Amino acid sequence: MTKKKIAFICVHNSCRSQIAEALGKHLCGNEYEFYSAGTETKPQINQDAVRLMKQLYGIDMEQTQYSKTFDKIPSPDIAVSMGCDVGCPYIGRDFDDNWGLQDPTGQSDEVFIEVIKEIEEKLREMCIE
Repeated sequence: MTKKKIAFICVHNSCRSQIAEALGKHLCGNEYEFYSAGTETKPQINQDAVRLMKQLYGIDMEQTQYSKTFDKIPSPDIAVSMGCDVGCPYIGRDFDDNWGLQDPTGQSDEVFIEVIKEIEEKLREMCIE
């Protein structure tokens, strides 16, 4: 049986979408294939996200992930917007869901952890469905 492909989309593909890809693989990678992408890229994944994911889950996102644009991933079965403060990018189709998460970039560890836990909760709901 082919696994459904789930893509998490942000503008820069450096923080929330990367966290969702890593946690998705960690929590329910046996059931789904997870990807993240953006309409633009950053030279590296957000270093606070990298540090906290390593600290909280033992996941080193920089080992298997990098910032990439939407055209560099397989066509997803499910596309999730992480939250577009100024409008979601057009990816050639409608989004299946918008998680409406705040961007924790530049904020405290507490804000980051809150967003990471929100992503974990939404992924657990998604994996159970």
